Parts: sequence; structure tokens; C-alpha cells
Amino acid sequence: MASFRAPRGTRDLLPDERAVFDRLQRIAAGLTQRYGYRSIETPLFEQAAVFERGIGEVTDVVEKELFRIAPRSEEAESWALRPEPTAGIVRAYVQHGMQTLPQPVKLTTTGPMFRYDRPQAGRYRQFWQFDVEAIGDPGPAIDAEIIELGHRFYTEAGVAGVEVLVNSIGDPACRPAYIAALVAYYRGHADVLPPTERDRLERNALRLLDSKDPAMTELNAAAPRITDHLCEACAAHFASVKAHLEALGVPFRVEPGLVRGLDYYTRTAFEFYVAGREGQQQALGGGGRYDGLVELLGGKPTPGIGFGLGLDRVALVLVEQGHAGVPADGPLAVVAGADPEDTVARLRVATDLRAAGLRVRADLGRRKLGRQLEAAGKDGAHFAVILGDELADGHVQLRDLLAGTQRVVGVDDLARELARAEQHHKHG
Repeated sequence: MASFRAPRGTRDLLPDERAVFDRLQRIAAGLTQRYGYRSIETPLFEQAAVFERGIGEVTDVVEKELFRIAPRSEEAESWALRPEPTAGIVRAYVQHGMQTLPQPVKLTTTGPMFRYDRPQAGRYRQFWQFDVEAIGDPGPAIDAEIIELGHRFYTEAGVAGVEVLVNSIGDPACRPAYIAALVAYYRGHADVLPPTERDRLERNALRLLDSKDPAMTELNAAAPRITDHLCEACAAHFASVKAHLEALGVPFRVEPGLVRGLDYYTRTAFEFYVAGREGQQQALGGGGRYDGLVELLGGKPTPGIGFGLGLDRVALVLVEQGHAGVPADGPLAVVAGADPEDTVARLRVATDLRAAGLRVRADLGRRKLGRQLEAAGKDGAHFAVILGDELADGHVQLRDLLAGTQRVVGVDDLARELARAEQHHKHG
């Protein structure tokens, strides 16, 4: 039995699992390129204050789930692993003066995030997100574009039955009156509030709607609805978002209890679910508008909107819906040899084929040809390049492992023949 294991709440992505993630990342990269979003990379850790100010101190993420990095001395900065990408991207937007660029600045990243959360199915302490941000556009059309982009990602990934839950959570002009109504409502039920929620009531009542405590389910269902308290501007913005989504054919449903878990959201909030599986632990991803976050992190008031979609959850749902896993890519060809000792010739031929841009593995084990060919088949190789006596005359045997055929090919023609065969194979 192995002495060491991956830390609790983390996992190794073995080659076949990594292949699924690679496929999802390729889909994400292709979509964002088509939609005009540019890639950005930010550090895996930031000053803890970036998340405390941006996400909000009265949130599960900061209160209980932030992965803090212990400093080596009392004078060192307080750091934390990123629990989500938006705050770090907005910090970079401010730090590097991106407000001087043509707006909106449309950015995307995909990578690991970290939360010290209770591990469960599809929920890890290190997890992967596909993230999109559009900073600098206050209009409802960009909200609809981003929601449609997220929905299309699930469609192209093969997840069936995804719908969008949307809501508006107002802005600083209308939210205070709603929060006052919410506080009055919960105070009237203070005797049944769990201790944690009773404490939050006085600090950030909106967080109670996002509570994961089962005791809050019925209470939250009867709570005042933010959509009944929107100011004229927020109501018009939300109506326009819905009209745009209808025009794009995106299936959505208004969910008045949807507030998201982070303090920086304003107006539009949304989450993606497989229909019939709505619940706080079942969201595939989500996002919203954060018109105050840039200013919170030191920039000028600038609107923004984005999403984070969990790749771990998508991979899990694909399995649940019966999609076969994506096998790790095998080599196009394996170079084998009749002489078990002649690894030099095998390596030289394989190196030349790789230089021509082909995926080729050289079998460098000193074993019989039959064992080499058996291993090539297990690797998923399409062809075996067999080096024998013909090599002295500049020829090799090219065996199609899938078709069971074999023919002699000149070494000088080998790369061209393999490339042609690969193209024929790809296009059926």
C-alpha cells in the first residue's frame, strides 16, 4: 500500500481524466476566441485582502473556506490561494491600467482554484474553473452574451438539459430598502434562526438567502423577493437582459432567491443547472455583474460581469449522463525493431518523424518484436513502424494495427505517408 496520498479533498487527474479536462479546455478556448475574449493568467495566490475586500468578509468563502498561506514572519504580507478568479483579474485590470484600453476589456482564464471546503462529490479543495470577464460595459446586452456563451459551452461539451437561473439583486440605490425589509422579516423569525445565520443577520442579511443550512430552506422560500424592490433602472436592466436571452433562444427561469455567494455582485446574477437538479450543491457554474468591484480594489468606478464554470462538476455530469470518457491520446505510430538491441535506429527514426510534427513513440525496451507490437496496440497506436533488414536499403515495414495490413515504405517517404494516413483517419 502506498505510504503517501494526495491531500484530502484533492485528486490526481490521471491521463484519461486529464484528457477530459483537456477537451473541455479546448472547447472553452475555441469559444472565447470566437467571442473575442483574450487569455490572461494571474498568480495562484494573492494578498488575502484582495479576496476579503472583493468577495466580502461575511461570506463562507472568506470566513471558512479561504486557503490562507502562513507567512514566515509577522511582517510578511498575508496571502491566500485564489478561491475564484474574478478578484485577481480585476486587481490586474487596475494594476496595469487596463481602463485606458478600449472598453470593454474581455478576458478569460482556465485553471485551478482553491477552497478549504468540506470535500464531497464534484467539490474539491483544488478545483478547476473556466472563467470569462467583460470589464467596462454597463449594458444588459453584454450580460446576455456572457450567459449565452456559458450555455453554449455546456452544449458543445455534451451536457444535456442545461438551463439558466437568473435574478437581479439590485444596486446600491435600491438594495438598502430591500435589505431593511429582509432584516425585519428575519428578526420576526429570530427564534428559529440557526446561530450562524443569527450572527450574519446583523452583518449581512443578504447572505442568509445563500445559506446552506437545511433549516433555512422554508424560511428563505417565504422571504421578501428582491425583484419586488428593484428601482426603475435595475428593473429596466433586468427586463432587457431577459429580452436578449429570449431573442437568443437561451432557456432560462427567474429565481428570486438567487443572490450568489460573493459580495461584489450587483444587478444580474445567474447560475447553470441540469434541469431537475437545482440546489446549492448542484450548480454547474454561475456568475453575475460586479459594477462596484473595480472601485473596491482601487480603480475608478467601472462596470463588469463574468462567470466561473466548474470543470470538475461538468466532468462528473458527463459521466452521469452516460458519456464515455475521452481516452488519453495515443501515438499515431510506434517505432519497433526486429533487433531488440538496436535502440539507436528506433530512436533515430522516431526523432525524424517527431521533427516532421507527428506523434510518435519509440519502443526503447530491449524485448522481442512481438512484445513491442503488443505494447503499441495497448498504447492505442494506429501504426507500427517496424525496422528490420530492409532498413539497410532505406525501407521499413509500415503496419496498420487497426486494419491488420502491412506494406513496405521508403524511409524518406515515411513521414509523408503517416501524415496522409492520419488525415484520412481523422476525416473518416
